[in-house]
Amino acid sequence: MNVSFIGLGVMGYPMAGHLAKAGHDVTVYNRTTAKAETWTEEHKGSYATTPAKACVGADIVFVCVGNDNDLREVVCGDEGVLSGIKKGAVLVDHTTASADIAREIAGLALEQGVGFLDAPVSGGQAGAENGVLSVMVGGDEASFATASPVMDSYSKSIRLLGEAGSGQLAKMVNQICIGGLVQALSEAVHFAKRAGLDAEQVFDVIQHGAAGSWQMVNRHQTMINDEFDFGFAVDWMRKDFNIVLDEARKNGARLPVTAIVDQFYADVQEMGGGRLDTSSLLKRLEKGDK
Repeated sequence: MNVSFIGLGVMGYPMAGHLAKAGHDVTVYNRTTAKAETWTEEHKGSYATTPAKACVGADIVFVCVGNDNDLREVVCGDEGVLSGIKKGAVLVDHTTASADIAREIAGLALEQGVGFLDAPVSGGQAGAENGVLSVMVGGDEASFATASPVMDSYSKSIRLLGEAGSGQLAKMVNQICIGGLVQALSEAVHFAKRAGLDAEQVFDVIQHGAAGSWQMVNRHQTMINDEFDFGFAVDWMRKDFNIVLDEARKNGARLPVTAIVDQFYADVQEMGGGRLDTSSLLKRLEKGDK
């Protein structure tokens, strides 16, 4: 297919690469043109200087940017996606954003005869690079049928979960789970060290039992090594938690642990750790330790 990819960040760059490797004709756009140029040097494809130009002739347009404001700008702006996309195309948004903006863009797309899917992903930078992301999708079945085989190039799991906004709501569930797990893992590493245990041996054993999780398997060693440069940053998690807690206020969900962990991440930010990965919650517990 002719496809476009808007936003070449740590996730979008490799995702667009997988589309090119799968044989699709890919046109990319990035706010920093130099990055789009670099992408085209590494992959077969082309780049455009505006989102609207990137979308011309595309059957599917993928977007992966930072937040609601970025999304609204690249989709609804004067030179945004909706000013260049053709009738009958499908717009797929991989941004982690609010359910409200997903519904808003779905309505605008419908007015132009364009399909829309909100399709946030989970799996982090490594998942994007290895093409094994999980994709949570909201939207209509016809658009999903068109886009899901193309998304297969960078995913291991894709599921349509309901109408527009459902993908974003599912991603909120994902982030709620991660926050609690990482805090528990941080406390476990901290406790093991204070107890005088060989933490590496402890986690080598328990990761195969009932306490095991993706976070434990992939992060316990880096946490023990005091290494926190592995993917999703604290600043981005706080952005996501803001979306989660705002939605919870609307629907009446009680999220006491998420609210507490959000404040713990705020502490990490105050320590200068906003760009560290989410497992840096450990640093807050070990602040002042020698």
